[in-house]
Amino acid sequence: MKNGIIDVGGGLRGIYGAGVLDRCLEEGIHFDCCIGVSAGSANMSSYIAGQHGRNKPFYDEYSFRKEYMSVKNLVQKHSYLDLGYVYGTLSNRGGENPLDYPAMMADPAEMIVVATDARTGKARYFTKAAMKQDDYTPLMASCCIPVVDQPIFIEGTPYYDGGLADPVPLEKALEMGCDRVAVILTKPVTAERNNKRDERLSRLICRRYPEAAKGLTQRARRYNDAVHKALAMEQEGKACVIAPDSTEGMSTLTKDKESLEKMYEKGRRDAEKLLQWY
Repeated sequence: MKNGIIDVGGGLRGIYGAGVLDRCLEEGIHFDCCIGVSAGSANMSSYIAGQHGRNKPFYDEYSFRKEYMSVKNLVQKHSYLDLGYVYGTLSNRGGENPLDYPAMMADPAEMIVVATDARTGKARYFTKAAMKQDDYTPLMASCCIPVVDQPIFIEGTPYYDGGLADPVPLEKALEMGCDRVAVILTKPVTAERNNKRDERLSRLICRRYPEAAKGLTQRARRYNDAVHKALAMEQEGKACVIAPDSTEGMSTLTKDKESLEKMYEKGRRDAEKLLQWY
C-alpha cells in the first residue's frame, strides 16, 4: 500500500499545511510520496527532512520583514517577494533557519515539487534530486507568483507557481502509484475557486507568456475538478481531504499575526482527521 500526501500551498495560508505536517511529525506519520505546490513544496521539504516547527516562522515571522516581501523589493528587484532571501539567505547552511538537506535526501520518501513552465504553461515535476545543497531553485520556481514576481529561471527556462498548471496534483499522485492520498487544502472544501482575479493577472503576462496566461485562466476549473475528485475518492476511503473551516479572512499574501496563528492551530487540530484515516 503506497500512501501519498499533497500540500497545495496558498501563499501565507500555507501555514495551515505547516500545522498539519508538524502534527504528522509529532505522531510519527510517514508518507511514501510527498507532493508540494507553491508554499506546499516548502512545507514538504521540511517535513521530509524531519524538521518539526521549521516552517512556521517563515509565515508568522519572516514574512513581516521587508527583505522577504515589500514594495522596496518590487522597486529594486521587480519582485514583491524576494524568493532568494527565503530559499537562500534564510535556508542555506549558515542561514537563520537552514533546511536539513542531508536529512531530506536520506529520507526514503519520494518528493515532487510542482512548477509551471512559463513558455508552455505545462507542469514540471521536479524531484528532490533536482535540488542541491544550498540550491533550492525548484522551491523558488514552485512559489513564484505571476505579476507579483519575475519568473524563476532554471537552466534557461522560466518558471511560475505550480498552481497555474496543476493546482491539486491528485492525478500525478495516482500516476506515481499511490493507492491512498491525503490532500491538504488551505481553503474550505465548499469554497470553489473562481477565475476573476486570475483573468486580470493573465492579461498582465499574456504578451510575454501567453501559455502561462492561459494556464491562469484555467486554474480555477482545474482546482475545482481535482477537489471534487478527491472528495469522491474520500467516500471510497482512498483519500483524506484536510481543509480549514475558514481562512480567518486571509488571502494569499495577508499578513496578520492573529490569523496566521489561528490557521496554524487549525492545521494541527484538523490533522486529527488524517491520523484517524492513516
